[in-house]
Amino acid sequence: MEKNAGSEDVTVNLPDFHDPAYYVNRELSWMMFNQRVLEEALSPDAHPLLERVKFISIFSSNLDEFFMIRVAGLEDQYEAGIQDRSVDGLTPQEQIEKIREGVIEQFRQRNSCFYNEMCPELNNHGIEFFEYRNLKTSQKEILQRYFRNEIFPVLTPLAVDTGHPFPFVSNLSLNLAVELEDLETQALKFARVKVPRILPRILRLDTIDGLDFGDDRIRLLWLEDLIQNNLEQLFPQMRIVQCHPFRVIRDADMEIEEDEAGDLLETIEQGIRSRRYGKVVRVDITPTMPESMRKILIKNLEVHSRNVYEMSGALGLSDLMEMMKIEKPELKDEPFAPDNPLEEKVGGDIFSAVRQGDHLLYHPYDSFQPVVDLINQAASDPQVLSIKQTLYRVGSNSPVVQALMNAVEGGKQVAVLVELKARFDEENNIGWARALEDVGAHVVYGLIGLKTHAKLTLIVRREHDKLKRYLHLGTGNYNPVTAKIYTDYSYLTTNELLANDVSELFNALTGYSKHTTYRKLIVSPVNTRQKIIEMIDREIEWHKKEGNGRIIMKMNALVDNKTIRALYRASCEGVAVDLIIRGICCLIPGIHGVSENIRVISVIGRFLEHSRAYYFRNGGMDELYLGSADIMPRNLDHRVEALFPIMDKELIEVVKAELGLILNDNVKSWEMTSDGSYIKVTNDKPKVNSQSIFLNQASKKKSICKFKVNGL
Repeated sequence: MEKNAGSEDVTVNLPDFHDPAYYVNRELSWMMFNQRVLEEALSPDAHPLLERVKFISIFSSNLDEFFMIRVAGLEDQYEAGIQDRSVDGLTPQEQIEKIREGVIEQFRQRNSCFYNEMCPELNNHGIEFFEYRNLKTSQKEILQRYFRNEIFPVLTPLAVDTGHPFPFVSNLSLNLAVELEDLETQALKFARVKVPRILPRILRLDTIDGLDFGDDRIRLLWLEDLIQNNLEQLFPQMRIVQCHPFRVIRDADMEIEEDEAGDLLETIEQGIRSRRYGKVVRVDITPTMPESMRKILIKNLEVHSRNVYEMSGALGLSDLMEMMKIEKPELKDEPFAPDNPLEEKVGGDIFSAVRQGDHLLYHPYDSFQPVVDLINQAASDPQVLSIKQTLYRVGSNSPVVQALMNAVEGGKQVAVLVELKARFDEENNIGWARALEDVGAHVVYGLIGLKTHAKLTLIVRREHDKLKRYLHLGTGNYNPVTAKIYTDYSYLTTNELLANDVSELFNALTGYSKHTTYRKLIVSPVNTRQKIIEMIDREIEWHKKEGNGRIIMKMNALVDNKTIRALYRASCEGVAVDLIIRGICCLIPGIHGVSENIRVISVIGRFLEHSRAYYFRNGGMDELYLGSADIMPRNLDHRVEALFPIMDKELIEVVKAELGLILNDNVKSWEMTSDGSYIKVTNDKPKVNSQSIFLNQASKKKSICKFKVNGL
């Protein structure tokens, strides 16, 4: 029993926050997020046409990964007979059934939108999908020669009979199941042909030599359609009875026993190779595939009927991303070149700029180039002694890694923590780790049992016979490519208290330090959950004393039950809680007597909302943390994360204003209702598209970077 806000003697009877009715299932919440992604494609006015096609691709790719990781885990539990219920009260079997029901409907919506709406509209804009059967005989003859010269050499038909076991079908592969008749014996045969991923999935017919359609229209043909209609070249003396495509999704989650791994890098490499052999969790087929062929696949891929998904049209629409290469600027978002505010203010001398005061950059509206410039200048500056950095996802051809290599070659001491276990980026990171080791950098792979997800750079520079430390702390990865499409914060500072904490954290990551007390940083797995809940409870106490309690949290996902219960307590006590959560949210707002003072929104737009911000009014003494951590058990207990405080009042006001603008978005925002579903935010107020406003501000002012003299 606790006092209510604004009352001295009134108490609040808190409900049982463990009630499953107060939670949304984690997996179903993710599916609702992906539905919101799909809605960006379904809405005719949401984006230019090719951008809508891109969202079809993103939705499809997201769903593939969801099956590879999350559904695969549920299947493991189901097969093991585990009946434990999730926090919302569902067994693994019940979750699988609900997922299947939802996915079938999403596939229906996706395909109806693409084939019935987008394709006719693309056709109106001079982009047309062709079917091989509708081409003229002369055009087919040219394509037959093209097939023979460009595609036939990389195809490998695999027979299936007593002498040829059913071939292995790799993850994410598109295949043709072929039934043939031997013209000599009339015996029926079965074969599998893999559609090679090394070739473009979507062929541009207007670029093939000899194919002249007499106009400048763009004509597209699915690769498997061309292969399917030229199978006789692969099977001479055989009659093609029927051919049907199918696609396979496998369990791709690697389990690494680090205690048993003598060489983590080698173990990860082995894990990547074994990923393609995971059990099959989804098989996509077309409605025309006969039952006899389905049974062959079900038996040999060792799946159940619940794993088979029937859909019309082309399979694997994630490959529609290839269409973004089409030169039709009028069908895409207007290009945006972010400004480099430090270049404008101080001529690009990053060290001079940061010495004068802290800089807070908001990507992609502010360029990521100052961060790259910081590493480049550190690499070439003779006064710089050392660079320490964490790398999680840096992408290919990374200028950041190249700068670090240049620093080593220039005599600098460089220590880099490369997270090899960054899911689906393992191969990239192995390559960078080896390249850095080859030039002499100190490369470490983090702490046993933990992924290092924190975004940190520490540069030590000699100035006037003293050492000065420069920091970059971020909410996103050191990847200039994703920095153009993800919203993230970068904080550049020389604050000594933060520098001490970052130094201690690097010592814990690279050595045997067991340091667990930080002055300013909040660090997982040390104390993130504890600190967040303490700040929530502190806000409750302030609200009891003064009223006006306010919490704003922006993150990618809210899953942690203990934190959710703390937010429910805050709501019951009258604290106003605004949650901006792009993806999974297991908390339900608006429940009478539980979460009436909580609002949850999700913004889905041109840019991926990726920044994390945690704001507490704190009795008028605003407290704000930015950083890498979402409120999920994996981020709180199984990763090294870092949240860093913004202590300058004017910078706090800047972020508060940005969060406030997002909360007022009524164009790209979705609000969760008290039944756990989402509705598009619409009202009679003037239209507020937060991302467009940020873009306009950046274009008009040439900078939304906020500069303050360091008063810490």
